[in-house]
Amino acid sequence: MAQPAERRCDGCGCPLSRYNPDPLCSACARSSTVPKGTVISVPDHIWQDLDLREALYDWDFGRLSRLVRQRTSLRQEDIARLTGLGQAYLSMLESGARKLTHIDKIVQFLAGLGTPGELIALPLPHRPPQLVVDGRSPQNDGMNPTATPSSTAWESPLDIARRLNDTTSSNTDPATITVLEHGVIDIVDRYEAEGPHRLASEAVDLRSFIQERLVGRQPPRQRESLFRLAAQTSALLGYMAVNAGREPVAEAYCREAEELAKEIADTELLMWIHGTRSLNAYYAGRYDRAVQCAEAGLAIAPENPQAIRLQSNGRARALGKLGDRSAAVRAIAAAEDLSSRHAVHAGLTSCISFEPYGTARTLANAATVHVALADASRVLAYAHQIDELVEQSDSAWSRALVRLDVATALLTDPQPDVEQAMALGRQVLDSGGGPPIRSVVQRAGDLLTGAESWKSVPAVREYAEAHRTWRSTPHTMELARSDRMARPPA
Repeated sequence: MAQPAERRCDGCGCPLSRYNPDPLCSACARSSTVPKGTVISVPDHIWQDLDLREALYDWDFGRLSRLVRQRTSLRQEDIARLTGLGQAYLSMLESGARKLTHIDKIVQFLAGLGTPGELIALPLPHRPPQLVVDGRSPQNDGMNPTATPSSTAWESPLDIARRLNDTTSSNTDPATITVLEHGVIDIVDRYEAEGPHRLASEAVDLRSFIQERLVGRQPPRQRESLFRLAAQTSALLGYMAVNAGREPVAEAYCREAEELAKEIADTELLMWIHGTRSLNAYYAGRYDRAVQCAEAGLAIAPENPQAIRLQSNGRARALGKLGDRSAAVRAIAAAEDLSSRHAVHAGLTSCISFEPYGTARTLANAATVHVALADASRVLAYAHQIDELVEQSDSAWSRALVRLDVATALLTDPQPDVEQAMALGRQVLDSGGGPPIRSVVQRAGDLLTGAESWKSVPAVREYAEAHRTWRSTPHTMELARSDRMARPPA
């Protein structure tokens, strides 16, 4: 039996259900009955709805959007236009496939719906935007089509919660804390893909918003959470500043983060901050200072998993640069021993994560240590152990740094392989090496310096030319300049 031809909506062209005898889909049929020039907005009275308030209190924005549509005649595309979200994104939000975590987007979303300011502890614009069916924006005459709220004998749960919040003098509810925590996690997750130059402004905005909350008063546990968030965000900004070659700014952020972490006695975060200070000194060429910072962090809790980073990324690499072979090797051994005793992640953890170092990242640091010690065989052995994990990871920086370490080691081998070293270097330059950061710029330059003895070899000349081109982008050039200024003379 022949299948009937597919019917499509005369309005938008979407497929029509075989049960729909009309020429329009339900959305087009509904919109066609609205006269042009009609103002579309979310009526004020729906905020009296307890289900709506519960979704708002839980910061369940997908459910909130669905409830608004169910309580009004608005379509999903109307909500999308009011809030500035794409309709596809809004659809995923309502289905639970996506979460709205960016604070600016949350403010935009709630303001677009016309959420009353007293229902949410966020700074919202006074008036919500409105839509007109024919696409023109009306003059704001201060009027909205609303229904008179019905009086109720009982207070809503949110009214009671708000009074309790006022009683305890808090300007921050638990849901706000949760969103801010997701904001920190989001920056960590995106960092290696986007880099410091793109994410720093977002982190600064997050830090400023947290500071606005701290100016008010909160119950002790909420205030502790805000202090931790402020300390973490300042610590992340300190790490970003290190990667961007901003040594004084990095130190200032680390100092701020340290004082905040001390207030809440956050041992692991304090150790992480000392590790970042050590990293800052290391890339500035102040290796004695790098060792001191790492040891200050270790003194807090030498058996804590955060000590893995302090031993491998802090002490070992700086000691290698200072030429103290035995101490550097002992530091790597201590890091590997801690890794086995704490059963840390075997893979390549994010460089900016607050989690303990994974085994692969510790071994990558061990390879870097032996580059400084001119022990090519050990560099290649460590690189071989982590090669598969590094190549399969999403970290362009890790791939670049390991390849540059191996390339430099090939030049210091008793039987140098100049061609292979330059080929590895070119792989990094040709792929870009990820968003520009100081460590990649520095090691790419070190490889060129190490190849000076073979400057007449065509592969070296080609790498030098590719390096000049690669360094010509503004951020990379700035990092190269700061690197020359910071590093001590040979």
